Amino acid sequence: MEPSSGHQTVYGLVAYIDGALGEFLYALRQELVPTCRLRSHVSLLPPRRLAGDEQGAKEWIGDLSKHQAPFSVGLGELRVFPVTNVIYVELVKGHEELAEMHDALNGGALAYAEPFPYHPHITLGQELTVEQFDAALALCQKRWAEYGGARSFAVETITFVRNTGDCGWSDLQDVVLERQPVSALY
Repeated sequence: MEPSSGHQTVYGLVAYIDGALGEFLYALRQELVPTCRLRSHVSLLPPRRLAGDEQGAKEWIGDLSKHQAPFSVGLGELRVFPVTNVIYVELVKGHEELAEMHDALNGGALAYAEPFPYHPHITLGQELTVEQFDAALALCQKRWAEYGGARSFAVETITFVRNTGDCGWSDLQDVVLERQPVSALY
């Protein structure tokens, strides 16, 4: 059931970024948009309405995750999406694995015609006003240049999430990526 405020329930699939890198990215996003309480993540499936029900989506994710080995994601430079002025960190490793997972998971109860082509990234700032944008970009560039920690993370678990209607998300299901890499079989 949807709240009477007109909120439409949407879902997504993410890989959270833990450790020092996740904490750094979260703190930077908070600096840019203090009202954003989103845990640092990369989206495998951007927000969408379901084509089926929650249980069907959970089963779809669980079935497909059995065929995906854990993998590493490496972060690159800061970029800006030209149409939306979203400030993000580009990915220099793991892009292909994320794209393959996106394509496989965007079906069944999770099928959705997305408004933009899938482009895996880590969002730092979005919905910034014209007046806020230049200062926000400069701050991101400064903080990213100063950051001396690891710029990679492992994707071993993915999380099915639902929007709570108050700019927040609730975790519905964690799914461990199960397939063993070929090198582990020998």
